[in-house]
Amino acid sequence: MTQQEEKTEGNPFSNRKYHTGTGRRKSATANAKIYARGKGRFLVNHRDISDHFAYKALVEVAKASLKEVGKDQDIDVGVRVSGGGPAGQAEAIRLAVARALVVQNETLKPALRKAGYLTVDARVKERKKPGLKRARRAPQWSKR
Repeated sequence: MTQQEEKTEGNPFSNRKYHTGTGRRKSATANAKIYARGKGRFLVNHRDISDHFAYKALVEVAKASLKEVGKDQDIDVGVRVSGGGPAGQAEAIRLAVARALVVQNETLKPALRKAGYLTVDARVKERKKPGLKRARRAPQWSKR
């Protein structure tokens, strides 16, 4: 979570210093790297964010923490995300980017906390129990 330097080939952000953050939601996990003095590029799994998410609303959710602090045009973001579905991935990205922003600049923490972007939503799907159809749904009961 400290300042590091990127040294990988094929990465448009290579040889630049970055700050990292990790976010999780449902079964999705996102690792975000934010690069200062950027042009507002946002890559998810080495693709543009609008190519990764089919819906514009999910793009807005993922970029929400950057827009909250007004840094959506001057910071580049590279995210690796895996697991879960699109909505869980978008919220995991939002948390990861918010945590990376706090590592980069501690004064942004109150604004991100107030917006709820640093709060972890730990709700996950409950497991199926034996004798039930789903986690809590019992088979239909018949009197006769």
